[in-house]
Amino acid sequence: MKTPFLISTALALTLGSAALAEAPSPKAVLETYADIAAAKFDDSLITAKALQAAVDALIAAPSEATLQAAKDAWLAARPSYQQTEVYRFGNPIVDEWEGKVNAWPLDEGLIDYVDTSSYGESEENDYAALNVVATPVFTLSGTEVDATDITPELLENTLHEADGIDTNVATGYHAIEFMLWGQDLNGHAPGAGNRPWTDYLQGDGCTHGNCDRRAAYLKAATDLLVSDLEYMAAQWATGGDARNDVLADETAGLTAMLTGMGSLSYGEQAGERMRLGLMLNDPEEEHDCFSDNTHNSHYYDGMGIRNAYLGQYTRVDGTVVSGASLSDLVAAKDPALDSEVRAKLDATMDALGALKEAADNGFAYDQMLERGSVRGEELIMTGVNGLIDQAKSFERVVSAFGLNGVAVEGSDSLDNPSSVFE
Repeated sequence: MKTPFLISTALALTLGSAALAEAPSPKAVLETYADIAAAKFDDSLITAKALQAAVDALIAAPSEATLQAAKDAWLAARPSYQQTEVYRFGNPIVDEWEGKVNAWPLDEGLIDYVDTSSYGESEENDYAALNVVATPVFTLSGTEVDATDITPELLENTLHEADGIDTNVATGYHAIEFMLWGQDLNGHAPGAGNRPWTDYLQGDGCTHGNCDRRAAYLKAATDLLVSDLEYMAAQWATGGDARNDVLADETAGLTAMLTGMGSLSYGEQAGERMRLGLMLNDPEEEHDCFSDNTHNSHYYDGMGIRNAYLGQYTRVDGTVVSGASLSDLVAAKDPALDSEVRAKLDATMDALGALKEAADNGFAYDQMLERGSVRGEELIMTGVNGLIDQAKSFERVVSAFGLNGVAVEGSDSLDNPSSVFE
């Protein structure tokens, strides 16, 4: 459970003071923030469309090669999206939408077949083993549902968070990830999910049955992801509601910016995504648990925080979007504080980079989470500590500018560890 804590101060906002005479205007900083958001969500859309094309190719001609190409496209789509997560927590338009595209963890038995020897009924979720792919008609919350046609509308409006249960994740990157990789049954041993390409083979040779419906589910989920990203890209484009909201009030805009940076650093990434899984020694707590891509997701989340502060982002085509930054604003008011924040951001990226390098070279995140893995705990906790440390410096930035009401997400794993095991 997450526990929010409040950063507040009684100081008045003094962005127009003489101390900031050499600083960029807050409006210019927020314009850069919005420009980078627009670029990131546009890149997320571009890479999701490439994934969509790869999924269509897999469905049209299932093979080991087309399944691998779809997996590669999914992996290529993650870095740009993960870098958008710094826009969560402070921007309501993003928060209201995000659960459709990146919610986790999920009870994958809702969607498709699972290994029944390790995956059973859930006391918390009556639909954890529903298997929509194999069940054209079922009863949900007392109402009969006709799922003969698996469409984006069925996934979005009926299945996703069915019965109000968060782990009934039917849409987004992780539903697609499960459809491409299948369950990772390796525990703390190396290896990701190993779904056979024949799960998409029509007619003779189809494995696990319902290959036509499985293909329909994968296509519906991927098409929905593209349409969801089209919506969000438009929100940050010129004239979009998210951009207009950020630029409408400089104090509120900077508050949103620092709320996102602090919340992603502290409660979400350091706590819920990293420290909690290590405390539980549970590979199911991996963010990208089917593909074993968690190390990359952690790395690019960290990078998203860093480029929000520095006001610079490198797009998927190599072009750079940059402008007046929060770093510039802080440096004009308190150069030592800006140096402190930059140093801590660098230390965090070094730690997340070491974790990524270890996983890229064969030490999987699953293995890092295993109880007694000294090296794994060190890699994860160095990242956790770096994220916590930079969040503390963000608090100092908040105080320096007198921003009231920056509510940063917490995590029981950090704030009340004993409750995790209750």
